[in-house]
Amino acid sequence: MSEPTLNAHPDRLTRVSSILVSQAKPTDEKSPYFELAKRYNIKVDFRPFIEIQGVSYKDFRKQKINILDHTAIIFTSRNAVDHFFRICKEARIEVPADMKYFCITEQTSVYLQKYIVIRKRKIFTGQRTAADLLELIKKHKTEKFLFPCSDKRRNDIPEFMGTNDLHLTEAVMYETVSSDLSDLENVYYDILAFFSPSGIKSLFENFPDFKQNKTRIAAFGPTTAKAVTDAGLILDIQAPLPNAPSMSGALELYIKKVNGV
Repeated sequence: MSEPTLNAHPDRLTRVSSILVSQAKPTDEKSPYFELAKRYNIKVDFRPFIEIQGVSYKDFRKQKINILDHTAIIFTSRNAVDHFFRICKEARIEVPADMKYFCITEQTSVYLQKYIVIRKRKIFTGQRTAADLLELIKKHKTEKFLFPCSDKRRNDIPEFMGTNDLHLTEAVMYETVSSDLSDLENVYYDILAFFSPSGIKSLFENFPDFKQNKTRIAAFGPTTAKAVTDAGLILDIQAPLPNAPSMSGALELYIKKVNGV
């Protein structure tokens, strides 16, 4: 596929002058979104449609999980790191020095230094994906793994652990909730860009009577794309693409097409 997935109806292939990205504004001044806005003279705004909230220690206790029964922790995000150590602090648990940590990326493993002295710990780091991490985990089959996660998480790690008969305890330590978007009720954008099914859920929780009309919808990843169509919306832009692996890249291809650049 050499160009973005476009809805074939000509009424929808109209000029783009504004985009709302359903994520926090990038801190990097060189973000491709800022370049996109400048290059094509369009407005690009940012607004997270979902928020992360920590599970209270009282609710965590209801899961009846003993953290110290485990010998290894699997971290797939910074949120998981933050809320694991928050729960430990509230439970007055001192994590043993010989605890092993399995981190999905180098960025996640480096983030651990916020809580522990990294050089004194056993840390195993994947390259980028859960598949990379699972290859490392396979080499440590005797460990008892704890998986701090959200109430909404991908199935790949639990399914892999079950298939390979590895000991895994899922610990829900934080939740994904919809943001309050009521101030956007009368604001219009040509494109809404989504990155997770939770973003679509938030859209309809905030605006139950939302009508898409000529608003274009962009979705990153197959699960988000499915959530768009399951909600009865038209999917106009789907990312990633072979020649545009990012959402910003897919948006640029679309803008070039419809703005006649």
